[in-house]
Amino acid sequence: MKKLKILSLSLVLVGTSILTSCQKEGCTDLDAVNYSSSAKKNDGSCKYEGSIVFWYGPETSSFLQGDDAITLTYYVDGQVVGSSATSVFWNSIPDCGQNSSVTVTKDLGGSKSNAYTYSIKDQTGFEYWSGVLNFSANTCQKLELN
Repeated sequence: MKKLKILSLSLVLVGTSILTSCQKEGCTDLDAVNYSSSAKKNDGSCKYEGSIVFWYGPETSSFLQGDDAITLTYYVDGQVVGSSATSVFWNSIPDCGQNSSVTVTKDLGGSKSNAYTYSIKDQTGFEYWSGVLNFSANTCQKLELN
């Protein structure tokens, strides 16, 4: 009888050990670009992205054109990320990636947020806007220029 109890206990321990060691590891965070629905245990491999779309309405467009600005160039962390004609404007807030929008997507690595500098200049190099952008994981933020 003692041998049967020891054998039963051994099988339970071995079975439990096998079940816990068979849990698939991966990224379990829904906000990550590499989220794995089959992962049961987070292994620290999660990677994140965040996006921001720049936009302005007809009033800002008219102001820019009246100020002899023809084109705008958009910079994030000193790198050109897009350009647009000042005559192109939005009557409603655009979505990230929408046609004719200037959308920036940043690889945030293993962080869920990160701050980057931005600058927007016209064809002569005159800076109309600048500041800091806070990119957050799995979001599309909208920055109205006015």
